Amino acid sequence: MGELCDTSAIEVQRLLADREISPVELVEACLSRISAVNPAVNAVVTLDEEGARTAAGLAELAFARGDVRGPLQGMPVLIKDTQDTGGLRTTYGSPLFANHVPAADQASVARLRAAGAIILGKTNTPEWAAGGNTRNPVHGATGNPFDPMRSAAGSSGGSAVALACGMAPLASGSDTGGSLRNPAAYAGIVGMRPSYGLVASERRVFGWSNLSTDGPMARSVADVALMLSVMASDDPRDPLAYTLPGAVIRGRPEPWSPPCQIDLKGIRVAFTDDFGFAPTERAIRRAFRKRVERLTPLVAECREAAPDCAGADETFAVLRAALFLATHGKTYQERPDMLGPNVRANVEEGLRYSLQDYARAAAAQTRIYRSFQTFFAGCDVIISPAITVSPRPWAELYPTEIDGEPTKSYFHWLALAYGVTLAGHPALSLPMGLDESGMPFGLQIVGPRGGDAMLLAVAAALEAAFAEDPKLRRPRPDLARLSNAPPLSATPGFLAWD
Repeated sequence: MGELCDTSAIEVQRLLADREISPVELVEACLSRISAVNPAVNAVVTLDEEGARTAAGLAELAFARGDVRGPLQGMPVLIKDTQDTGGLRTTYGSPLFANHVPAADQASVARLRAAGAIILGKTNTPEWAAGGNTRNPVHGATGNPFDPMRSAAGSSGGSAVALACGMAPLASGSDTGGSLRNPAAYAGIVGMRPSYGLVASERRVFGWSNLSTDGPMARSVADVALMLSVMASDDPRDPLAYTLPGAVIRGRPEPWSPPCQIDLKGIRVAFTDDFGFAPTERAIRRAFRKRVERLTPLVAECREAAPDCAGADETFAVLRAALFLATHGKTYQERPDMLGPNVRANVEEGLRYSLQDYARAAAAQTRIYRSFQTFFAGCDVIISPAITVSPRPWAELYPTEIDGEPTKSYFHWLALAYGVTLAGHPALSLPMGLDESGMPFGLQIVGPRGGDAMLLAVAAALEAAFAEDPKLRRPRPDLARLSNAPPLSATPGFLAWD
């Protein structure tokens, strides 16, 4: 079976239910792995050892009584540090909240806990989740598990790295411009951005905006589906929330967990290097094309095509800036020194835009959405690279150029992800081997509108198809090397703003 903390969540669920393992030994295995490996990567930034051990003991008694609360009973879970956890420090990566302890869980965390999950601790994030590089002045930088000096991407970088290193079976994340998908790709794990409203949130400042959503992260598609089945919920405080008893695949209602079995021979795939606008580096394009070649014989059709995403860069920039202006405008006016460069850049950009700019962006988003609906009449899923560049040093705040061409902003290099965000379709990053630099490669799979079940089914089938391929299956970091590596906190610039 290997080490217990490396076991899949689905298998852990079975082992716990059959009482072949106890929640106590499972939690101890995760805590031991965190102790051994976390100093090298700085993925877990707040640890609740006492609380986790207490919860594990209570879960063990519940199993003995046959009192199972939910599908995650006794399951260790890590929570992104932008998500409120009652009684446990939640900093948002901001020095303003360095010692903040929320009074209660936010709803998505509460649903995990109600299903029996044991909250181990919090994972690192850039300040206020702003950016694709996980570093902040409170907890420092998070290193890539395959090379701690390289970026873990973001903003759910801590969760992705913790999962890759076996620190917990499941971890939460959130996604605006790819924050679930990008770090998943960099760490060689699975991250899913659900359809907006599926994972309800009472905390979004713009309740009617579909840009931001919480979502699940894990080491396999089945584990992500399990976590999604718990996180998905209605909530009257979220105007975009909706309750689905299942989703529709091929005209039939299907659950999210487990993913239904699907014959890839009946699936029509559209593939694109760049959605017509994303600045994707040549090495990533080459790696993607090799995977398209391997995938093509497995499906009914695989053709190169993409929806019309014209204007996506400007549209996302305006809508994102408006969101940051609403969230951080007051702090910017009163204490700008307590905001980092990414947050300040977004607020200042928002102050420059006019209502006419916002109206144009809102109309453009609607046009892009409708373009996706027309496009999906001719295919079942779209595939692309998950991220535009191979991991670079985390000391670089963001890629300022790609193949010698300057990027437009600190988030321009996330364009493969935010183009899909604008349309609101569910999307998932599936690990598929290593790129030319020896770093994990993530395949972005985009499902149809509301097609979370379809997306999970296709992703699970592709995962199974390449599970025994040493070049295309999920890569694993060298944990022994990480255990013997010096602490990342000793690296110059570890706590820098920029």
